[in-house]
Amino acid sequence: MDLITLDFETYYSKEFSLGKLTTEEYIRDPRFEVIGVAVKINNQQTEWASGTHEELKQYLQTFDWEKAMVLAHNTMFDGAILSWIFNINPRVYTDTLCISRGVNGVENSSSLKALSEKYDIGAKGTEVIQAIGKKREDFTESELDIYGDYCINDVDLTYKLFNIFCRSFPKKEFKLIDATLRMFIEPILELDVDMLEQHLTEIRKSKDALLTASGVSKEDLMSNPKFAEVLKSLDVEPPMKISLTTGKETFAFAKSDEEFKALENHPNEKVQALITARLGTKSTLEETRTQRFIDIAKRGLLPVPVKYYAAHTGRWGGDDKINLQNLPSRGVNGKKLKRSIIAPEGYTLIDADSAQIEARVLAWLATQDDLTKAFTDGEDVYVKMASRIYDKAEEDVTKEERFVGKTTILGAGYGMGALKFQSQLKTFGSDMPIDEARRVISIYRESNWKINKLWRDAQHILIGLHRNDRVMHLGRGRVLITVPEENAIRLPSGLLMRYEDLDYDQGEKGIEFHYKTRLGRNRIYGGKVIENVCQAIARCIIGEQMLEINKKHRAVLTVHDSIVCCVKDEEVTDAQKYIEECMRWTPEWADGLPINCESGTGKTYGDCE
Repeated sequence: MDLITLDFETYYSKEFSLGKLTTEEYIRDPRFEVIGVAVKINNQQTEWASGTHEELKQYLQTFDWEKAMVLAHNTMFDGAILSWIFNINPRVYTDTLCISRGVNGVENSSSLKALSEKYDIGAKGTEVIQAIGKKREDFTESELDIYGDYCINDVDLTYKLFNIFCRSFPKKEFKLIDATLRMFIEPILELDVDMLEQHLTEIRKSKDALLTASGVSKEDLMSNPKFAEVLKSLDVEPPMKISLTTGKETFAFAKSDEEFKALENHPNEKVQALITARLGTKSTLEETRTQRFIDIAKRGLLPVPVKYYAAHTGRWGGDDKINLQNLPSRGVNGKKLKRSIIAPEGYTLIDADSAQIEARVLAWLATQDDLTKAFTDGEDVYVKMASRIYDKAEEDVTKEERFVGKTTILGAGYGMGALKFQSQLKTFGSDMPIDEARRVISIYRESNWKINKLWRDAQHILIGLHRNDRVMHLGRGRVLITVPEENAIRLPSGLLMRYEDLDYDQGEKGIEFHYKTRLGRNRIYGGKVIENVCQAIARCIIGEQMLEINKKHRAVLTVHDSIVCCVKDEEVTDAQKYIEECMRWTPEWADGLPINCESGTGKTYGDCE
């Protein structure tokens, strides 16, 4: 199989660029134009080609793409051009930008310039010609040659990076990069534009109704100072908070501000109407995302932008300004956007979700065998926890008590204290006195002492990493191994979960560790390490499951612990069975880990749940 490294240079202006538009918007825009492309076949000399669309198409068709692996730095962009503009789909996609996030972590820059400097492979060039606002026909031949040299250099740097990375990059991760890129580059999902336009109309009508009910102008409602004055006129003191960004006192008017949300139940109906209107009109996410979906639908199929290794733990994330990882499922408008995502004619969607995978990983990793066995036997562990908390038979546990048990299992497993536990319950509308919260946390820790020990072990891991101690293992078997010289833990995937520039200081409760992120320094402690580890292991498992699924059926989306596939209508029954089998499969290194899944089918993504 040939390795074809390439890089497209395209028209851009102050108004029309990837800085202003999404990748999908930019490439599908009528203004889009390819100026030229640099191509390298294996280790051969890199070529530059410039010409009309037809001339470039003829040039590109001279290569055997069916037997090629395409490499670029940001293949989501270059691969989409290759597929959407020139109707060329290679056998395999790979990407040094994706690989870099896996190798170097998400906290470090993965730009071609930064990586070229890091690995000392040559200098990233700068455009020595004024290309902004110029179509291909506006360039002189000499300017195109200079532009070509710039593009050739980028391709050569990308090729050098790939050869450095591929020496140790896990083979399975290459396959996951290909699967991830293909979701965007080769789209098959459709969008129901009629449903979306109706939904948008309803959103705007609802906001107008809330504004009318509030009895104030839109400016008074949206401006923080003016809104504060309106509250004062109704004898309500505006709630305040300390900004985490500036450290200064500011208005607490966000949805997450409990004191502000509590005003929805104020005895004065005018205050209630104001708060409801503010909460309902201030948020624009649903409206803007619906409009973005409409715009995409009018341009074509839905390219699914999923970012490989987007999080510290290796999880996938949303990309291209449409985060499909957090589409709403609850509330008045719940599932509307999900139901707008539809399978093509003759196909059905299958959404398979790995049930409670992080809680299962935690029990297994800690060798908390009684909890692991409960998962294995298919018992309701949330009910079992609730029965201990409330000292009653499992069959007598109420729905509300089970919810407390669930929150305990999912929250307290990472060292959550009573105050945070109380706050988390309150977020979901359940009030619990602090003394009761302390009692619940105590019950959890007493009954799951091996998980407590795992937190302490993880704290020792942090100490060892900071001291650059010997290699250590964490949890069951030899699944997790520290790499002291990298301030990292090696995951079962072969990749590293890093804690860059790990350091500590003396806090109120003792030593507090911190590590570097792009946004500053994050506090890290034993319980948080275990949370990171469980998410990372879950991602490793889901990644391997996706590769098994892709042997027969194409995964078109992954969201947290679920995989969505598109299958032919006549294959639904067999496909669902196969996909569930894959989602219950565990890698050899996770022997004894009880995995389970739930799945649903539908013509729309929202109907699968």
